[in-house]
Amino acid sequence: MTDTLKSPTRRQLLSMIGKTAGATAMYQAMTTLGFASESSFKAGMELKDAPPGASIIILGAGLAGLTAAYELRKAGYSVKVLEYQNRGGGRSWTVNAGDSYTELGGEEVTCDFEKGNYLNGGPWRLPSHHYGVFHYCKQFGVAMEPFIQENSRAYLHRANHFNGVPQRLGDVQTDIRGHVSELLSKAVNVGGLDRSVNTEDKEMLLEGLKGWGVLNKDYRYERSHDAGFYRGFEVYPGGGLMPESKSSKPIPLNALLQSGMWSDLSNFTAYSHHPTMFQPVGGMGKIGDAFTRECQEMITLNAKVTRINQDDNGVSVHYVDTNGGDNVTKIARADWCICTIPLTVLTQLDVNVSKPMKQAMAAVPYETSFKVGLEFKRRFWEQDEWIYGGVTYTDMPITQISYPSDNMFGDGPGVLLGGYGYGATSYKFNALTPKQRIDAALAYGKHIHPQYPKEFKAGTSVVWHRIPWTLGCYGIWSESSRAQYYDTLCSIDNRIVLAGEHCSHIPAWQEGAILSGLDTAKRLHQRAKLAV
Repeated sequence: MTDTLKSPTRRQLLSMIGKTAGATAMYQAMTTLGFASESSFKAGMELKDAPPGASIIILGAGLAGLTAAYELRKAGYSVKVLEYQNRGGGRSWTVNAGDSYTELGGEEVTCDFEKGNYLNGGPWRLPSHHYGVFHYCKQFGVAMEPFIQENSRAYLHRANHFNGVPQRLGDVQTDIRGHVSELLSKAVNVGGLDRSVNTEDKEMLLEGLKGWGVLNKDYRYERSHDAGFYRGFEVYPGGGLMPESKSSKPIPLNALLQSGMWSDLSNFTAYSHHPTMFQPVGGMGKIGDAFTRECQEMITLNAKVTRINQDDNGVSVHYVDTNGGDNVTKIARADWCICTIPLTVLTQLDVNVSKPMKQAMAAVPYETSFKVGLEFKRRFWEQDEWIYGGVTYTDMPITQISYPSDNMFGDGPGVLLGGYGYGATSYKFNALTPKQRIDAALAYGKHIHPQYPKEFKAGTSVVWHRIPWTLGCYGIWSESSRAQYYDTLCSIDNRIVLAGEHCSHIPAWQEGAILSGLDTAKRLHQRAKLAV
């Protein structure tokens, strides 16, 4: 059921210290590879003075396309948006109660949740430094609420360690801090740090370690009343003649190391997950809905693009109506084209662009990913286990369980994100039918929450490589592929330019799509003015 975990080396022990205290260094490494980045957005864009009569056709009504459409219309362009689906918003998508869709292979995926419950099929949380998203959400009236990423009451779980019993996140964090503090205090006391720490600093360091790691007078981390205030209690303090409190027992260092649990802590220290995080009230799709509402008169839905041709005077886009139309090809003509169609789809179309652009388009593979939403009759994670929001991580194929940050203390059914993974793990879920995915998530999840079988009510899922309009989750860049192809992919190819999260340094995030749309709109506007 799980991969075998190897016992970590002492070198990995130092890595553990980095996991608990070195998030900045890790984040910088991720940024270098293009997998995480802070937004550079500071203020709204004010384009103006479009050439008289200039027109732009935008392919795709996701956030990149609608951001560009919204700003270019304000500048005075005639803008038309063609969208394959029967809605706007793209991957800013919430699967709501009563929704259904057909995935590749012909399977219908339904959502039989109670009204008001939902699964965010794509993005599900917003870092506070994604200024572009929040700029438009505020402008368009999208209400926000906190998203809880880290919760000390959530779990870290290893199927082959601790007899499969999940361990509270806060317990693991406290114990790692205590054990590391004890090890460092030993190094200080035996003179192992004499070259780095003078006598006066040594005393201050020891005192600091004693407080930070909750060490006793002998600089040992062990079960104590003081440790209970950080780690928690087996018997919690009460009142009157209630039983006297009893602190909980720390997990031994060797057990922590052998389990590899400390590797999950980077999920909470990564810069992109720093609190406070947010989510739209009612689901992430509220952002796509707001953009669609603001741009609705420009959008043609159910328009499947089949060919994109350009010449020196403009762009012609061939498309057909996918909503029961007669398959008669229609042609839309404009001076310029912004194409946000995912590269997985775009590379299969007849597109008249330069050879370097075609090579760049074909150089970006897409990550595969899955999500399973599970609705339960009651919010047992709150009622039984005191878990309000947060994420549990496990080495089972479901990878993680996320607890809802909304409607806390509600009496009705609630929805857990019962599984979310990408890469090799997601291949297994991609091969399952919709029902099998739900069954698998339940089978794995009950090892963490035994209440699953009794409390389960309904389920739904999304596997992105089987979604017809995207064929994948997000574009994957490596340092070398970005150096070779990124500038070409983002360049204006005669009268066509691409945009989307794949044309950003923040792939997989809505912020990347929005910033790409803004930058593309700005550059195309400059080019159009020069072409007059």
